[in-house]
Amino acid sequence: MRLTTRTNLAMRVLMFCAVNPHRTVRKHEIAEACNASENHLAQVINTLARENFITTLRGRAGGMQLARPPEEIGVGKVLRAFEAALPFAECFDTETNTCPLRDACLFRDALSDALDAFYGTLDRKTLADLVDNNTALEAMLSLQGLQSLSICATARAAE
Repeated sequence: MRLTTRTNLAMRVLMFCAVNPHRTVRKHEIAEACNASENHLAQVINTLARENFITTLRGRAGGMQLARPPEEIGVGKVLRAFEAALPFAECFDTETNTCPLRDACLFRDALSDALDAFYGTLDRKTLADLVDNNTALEAMLSLQGLQSLSICATARAAE
C-alpha cells in the first residue's frame, strides 16, 4: 500500500501545526520545512480546512492553526479524508470493476480485512501520539528551530 502525496503532505501540515501551537503558521513555512510545493500544499490545506482539521485565516496576517487539540485529531480520520475516495483496488469500485473473477475471488475479502486492520491501527493513534515528546520532530519543525537553522545557513554562506 502506498499513500498519496496529498495524504503524506496532510500529515506533515498537521504535525507542523501541532509543533507550533501558539502561532498561526504560513504555507511557505511548511513548504520550506517539509520540502513541499506550495501549490500542492494549497490543495491539501483546503481539504484539511473543509474537514475541520485546521482553521485558516486569509490575508497578510493569514495562515493556519489546528482546529482542535492534537489529542482530538485521529490519524485514521485524516487518512480517510484523503484516501477514502480512491478505491484500493479495481474490485473495490463497483462502477468500474471489470475483473472477470469478481464473483469467485476471495482476494477482495483479504484486502478488505487488511484495510480494516490498517485503519483500525491508525484509528487508535492521534496527532498528539505522533508529536508529543518527539524532540527530533520538534527540532525539525519548530519555527524557532527553523529560524536557528536558517541563521546558521546564512552565516555559513557568508563565510
